[in-house]
Parts: sequence; C-alpha cells; structure tokens
Amino acid sequence: MRFARLLMAMLLALTGVMLATAPARADDIASTARSVVRVVTIAIVDQEVVGFGHGSGFAVGPNRIVTNAHVVELAQQYPDNVVIGVVPSEGSKSYQARVVAIDAKRDLALLEITGARIPPATLYAGPVDDSQGLVSLGYPGNIDRASAASAADYIKPLAPVRSEGSLSATRAVEGVQVLLHTASISRGNSGGPVIDRCGRVLGVNSAITRGEEGDANFAFAIAESEVAAFLTQAKQSFSVVSNPCVSVEQRMSADQAADRAALDAQAAAHRDAAAKDAAARTQAIEAARADAERRAQNFIAIAALLLVLGALGVGAGGLLYAKGKPREGMWAASGGGVAMLVAIIVFLLRPSDKPMLPRGFDVPQATPTPDALRPIGKMACTFDGARSRVTVSTPKDTDLDWGQDGCMNDRAQYADDHGKWVRVLVPNDEQTVSVLELDPATRTYTNYRYFLSAAQMDAARKLRSQVPLKACSADEQARAALATQQQAIRATLPPAYSEKLVYACAAAK
Repeated sequence: MRFARLLMAMLLALTGVMLATAPARADDIASTARSVVRVVTIAIVDQEVVGFGHGSGFAVGPNRIVTNAHVVELAQQYPDNVVIGVVPSEGSKSYQARVVAIDAKRDLALLEITGARIPPATLYAGPVDDSQGLVSLGYPGNIDRASAASAADYIKPLAPVRSEGSLSATRAVEGVQVLLHTASISRGNSGGPVIDRCGRVLGVNSAITRGEEGDANFAFAIAESEVAAFLTQAKQSFSVVSNPCVSVEQRMSADQAADRAALDAQAAAHRDAAAKDAAARTQAIEAARADAERRAQNFIAIAALLLVLGALGVGAGGLLYAKGKPREGMWAASGGGVAMLVAIIVFLLRPSDKPMLPRGFDVPQATPTPDALRPIGKMACTFDGARSRVTVSTPKDTDLDWGQDGCMNDRAQYADDHGKWVRVLVPNDEQTVSVLELDPATRTYTNYRYFLSAAQMDAARKLRSQVPLKACSADEQARAALATQQQAIRATLPPAYSEKLVYACAAAK
C-alpha cells in the first residue's frame, strides 16, 4: 500500500501544473468527449521503470471506465508494482485506478477510480448499416509524440482527438463481434470509443491493420453487443439506447415546419371563423331587416284599419243624426273620431323599418384570463417521440401537479416567460443544464437538455447561486427576479440544445 502511494505520488508529480481544456463545442461529439479518458500504466521494479503504456477509455458510470484489456496488461504482469492512472479530458486532476473486471478474449477491462465524477457515455444497441458515418475518440500516440514537450504532457487533461470514417463491415473474430471501420487511429486509441453522429458508443477500438504494398488501413472495434455483455457479467450498470440518430438540424427543421404548419392552420382557422362570423352577421342583418319591415307594415296596417273604422264611425254618426237619432249619432261619431286619432298615433309610433341586430351581437367580449395564470391541476404527461430529439436519454412518462402562479408539484417555482412557465435546472452532480418549459395553452411540457463542459457548468453554477427563490412563492416581484436570473443562465448556454424531450399533457384521471 505504501509502495502504491509512492508510485501514485510520482505519477501526480509528473502532471506538474495541469491546465483545464477550453470548453468544447456543444455538439453531440463534444458531449461524448467529456466521457473519454487517457489510461496510463507505469510499472516500477526496484525503483526502475520497467514498463510504461497508455491508451484510451471512456466512462460508463461516474467512476467506472471501460478500456482494452491489453491497455492494462502491465497490471497482469506486475500485479504488485503497477500504478494505473486515469486522466479525464477536463479538469486539473488525474486519478489512480484499479482493475474491477477483465476479459482477455473480448479484450475489455473495467476500471474504478475514486474521487471523480465523469459524465458517462451511452451505448447504442440499434441497427448499424455498412457505410454508416462514425467518429473515433481517443489519444493516438503519434499525436502525443509530435506535440508533447515533456513527459508531463502525456498525462495532462486534454480533449480527445477526433477522427472520422465509416463502418466498413461487421465480423466475428475468434467468436467476438467486431466492427471494421475506416476512422484513422493509432496506438494510444486502444480502449477509446467509436461513436455515431449522435455521440452513442458503437464499439471500442482494439486493433488496426497495417497496409502493405498499397493496401488500405482498417481499424477493428469491439462491438457494442460485446461491451454490453461484458458489463452485464461484471454487474456494472450502463446506459443504452436504440432510437435512430436525428441531428439537431433535422429536429429544428422539423420543428420549424411544424410551427409554420401550425401558424398556417391557425390563420386558416381564423379566416374560417371570420367568414362564418361575416355570414352570420349578414344573415342576422337580413333577418333583422325582414323583421323590422314586417313590424312596421303591421303597425301601418293597424293604423289603416283604425282609420277606416274611424271614418265609418264618423259616417255612421252622421246618418244616425240625420234620421233623428242624435244620441246614437254622437256616440258613433265620437267612436269614429277616437279610432281615427288612435290610427294617427299608431302610424306615428310605428317602428323603424331599419334592421336592428340582436342584443349583444357586436358587444366586445371581456378579456379572458390568460391560461398561464390559471392553475391546471394534476396532469399525466406522455412522452412524444415524434416531436423530440433524443440521443442518450431514456425518457419516461411523468405526472405534474400545476398550481397557481407557476407552482409545480407544490415545491418548484417556475417563472413566466411570455405566457409560458420556465425553470432552469443546474445540478451539482452532473454536467447537464435543463430548461423545463410548460405551455399552458397547448399543455405541452418540454425539457431542453444541454450537455456542457466542466468550465461551462462552473459558470452556470455561479449564476445559479445568485437565484434565491427555491420554493413556490406568491410574491410577484420574487418571481420576476427569478425570471431575470434564469435568463442570465440561458444566455450562457449554446445556441442549440443537445436533447429535446417533449411531453403531451392531459388532465389526470
């Protein structure tokens, strides 16, 4: 144990002053590059270095590393005199490792480190096609020899080297499934991952062929199925997906097309509604005009009838008076006069023949309460793969309880962002920032995930520490401050997300 500590101290002394790498671009390859490490082995016997080797590896858990068995073969040759060092691609530290499991036939080994949390990579178990584009990540020795100024440069945290190629074929070599590919690799790439365009691990680089007399060089990688079997036998949990690779550009293009289609449908619906309103208005006006004319004509007819009756009454009164019946004549004439007076009054008070719209037909409606301000209650949210962009996650359906003023599940406060509720999550234990968004109008819940470098996460965590509001609050000013501080965090994020998880929500039964 004391000897191992001495060797580890020598290894750490070689690192000198470690330099953190510059933040990688927020693309799928860079996201997986965070998981790639350099593996260094040093064997010392009688205070003399009798063996030195290095290769590549990648994390399958926060502190578990997959590499080739031959990368750590010194540990088999000198079990008591070897130090295995793991150098992450980011940060300022290297770590001592121990071998947890080894499979010489598959040429795979599982290492464990202490005191580090490295973002794990995800295996891809879906179908692969010949000529499929792929990328190799690792630390080729020829690049090290060309660029290293000292021994310390070999164990300095640096971003892994990318090399692109395509899948040429799949083969079974001595009962082990391997991928034959054309990505350029060399010694030092052993144990590093071969990934697809979405950053999922297709295999582990293991060997290369040497071209002779003009023959092309090819590389062999242990297939994902063999890696998964090895990890299962070692009782090591790992992340695996099988969904097809959809680029960010494809997802955004599809979203833009869907947004345009939705806007066109909304405009068409507005036009249809306007046409229906216009038709209903015209029909109402015609009906009102006909009704007004009918009522006016009825009043005129009544006035005319009363006028005729009045005239007849006056005439009858004259006849009765002439026949010597003055009393009866006076009553008849008086009645006729009253009828004529009523006729005049009815005629003068007749309704207008101009149309009158139904009451409330053109009365403006009161402004409805915005959907964002209403409590929604409990919702069951179903993952919508057709509208999502998933690379390394395994989304699951979720339940939400949405209260007043953006209070989610009685504990998390969301901030209003132009009618949508938004919450930015910056965890301490992983290198992922999530922007959670609920659209109350469509009941759509979206999780935008950004896979960031260590430096980017440090910047996001510093901004998060300035957000005092943690629980739900009825204080409008506090929620406004939360919105402002979250915008500051979002301003530091890359322009494109890494994953987009969309959920369609409905009232829970």
